[in-house]
Amino acid sequence: MSRIGRKPIVIPEGVEVKVDGNTVSVKGKKGTDTFTFDPTMSVAIEDGHVKVARKDDSKEQKSIHGLTRTLIANMVHGVTEGFRKELEIQGVGYRAAKQGKDLVMNLGYSHQVIVPEIDGITIDVPAPNKIVISGPDKQKVGQFAAEVREKRPPEPYKGKGIRYVGEYVIHKEGKAGKAKK
Repeated sequence: MSRIGRKPIVIPEGVEVKVDGNTVSVKGKKGTDTFTFDPTMSVAIEDGHVKVARKDDSKEQKSIHGLTRTLIANMVHGVTEGFRKELEIQGVGYRAAKQGKDLVMNLGYSHQVIVPEIDGITIDVPAPNKIVISGPDKQKVGQFAAEVREKRPPEPYKGKGIRYVGEYVIHKEGKAGKAKK
């Protein structure tokens, strides 16, 4: 049996989990989230825990078992604590600011890059070179952070651009000078 799939998910206080057919809905203080799981899986709520089971031991079933359990666990974590991605901007003159619900960035282009905030995602700019993206849906937060990073990914020569906090950018050596005779 899948090691991840057989672990029960603890339902914290203040979180409401409902299973209706093959749809799971989770409601908490940070919002609500729904997920339609594979019909070959069975999800049950037993004494404050969510348990996921599969019908047989085929390779596909084992994969879906672990995935289903992880996605439901992420939903529970998202509506209680939420997820966040932190980005940092490096480069002379590169900066970000929040104007209303839009993220406005100066990234060395002739124009400003404007990224609107989407539903379920909050953008915070605590410093001109730092962007914090947060929300209850792990996939949405990660995807939105990747789209913001895509506006100016870090380049390998000077490292200028938008990167995740803690991301290591491999630097390339610059053009070699003329060889002396």
